[in-house]
Amino acid sequence: MLGKTAGGLFWMFRYLERCENTARLLDAGWRIALTRSGDTTGEWESVINTAGIRDLYNQKYDNFDAANVISFLLRDPDNPSSVLSSITAARSNARLVRTALSSEVWEAVNEYWMAMKAALARPVTQKNLAGILSEIRNRTAIVRGTLHGTMLRNDIYNFCRLGTFVERADNTARILDVKYYVLLPSASFVGSSMDNAQWENILRSVSAERAFSWLNGGEITPVAIAEFLLLDRRMPRSLAFCHSKILENLDLLESDYGQRQPCQDLSEKCTARFRNRRVSEIFEEGLHEFLESAIHSTAHLAAQIEQDYRFYG
Repeated sequence: MLGKTAGGLFWMFRYLERCENTARLLDAGWRIALTRSGDTTGEWESVINTAGIRDLYNQKYDNFDAANVISFLLRDPDNPSSVLSSITAARSNARLVRTALSSEVWEAVNEYWMAMKAALARPVTQKNLAGILSEIRNRTAIVRGTLHGTMLRNDIYNFCRLGTFVERADNTARILDVKYYVLLPSASFVGSSMDNAQWENILRSVSAERAFSWLNGGEITPVAIAEFLLLDRRMPRSLAFCHSKILENLDLLESDYGQRQPCQDLSEKCTARFRNRRVSEIFEEGLHEFLESAIHSTAHLAAQIEQDYRFYG
């Protein structure tokens, strides 16, 4: 496959996953803000910090008002990671590789783009935020479903899945990091009912509350939730699951092309970080520090994949 086509597939599904995960990140911040009385600018500031776009945001706004953050993350054309920017980029990549896609996948992406153009034509308020976030998640699920239901399991499919899981690994780490990036007003709140409510909201934001309850009998603790989202390979948004799938798809590409690439060695190292680990060790290391390292490692892996498969060559 031409590197340009491989890159188009990879980035198409990175952008689609980014749409959903931006919605999930916003949902996490919004739900946590609802547990607070009084000033909630700290929660919205943490969302911008965790999205990694603070400098860009500061060029436009001098405060972290909820309306500004919501607009910047959902519909601002000056933010290349906003949902509207991301779905537009996904559609552009889909057009580039249209002959590699089934008609159903193309139609689902195009309809997603048209729906978001209409839904985000006007500012989103906190009153209708939940409905917009739900539609973003649902539209992404439709595209993912058409991919699973209509595409051959070949190199095209593998590059699509690589884009999905690279982006998801990055964003799960970021959503978890919301919890430890200035959300608690002081250390005295750790372990309190407020602290536990915030952790429950993190679970809800990644649609994992029921699955977690099935496995843990409804007993919610920060350590158990962190273990679930970091290390549980049954959870499709955990870092362990995402990195195992990245490695699996890279191995399939090796089988397709008959050549092993350096990104596979790097992927094996990333996957090993989550194998046979105890969550207590991660908390001792520092959860925030561990997540920062995971975000950096995922970005390095993505860059190596682009280089090895000559996306821009």
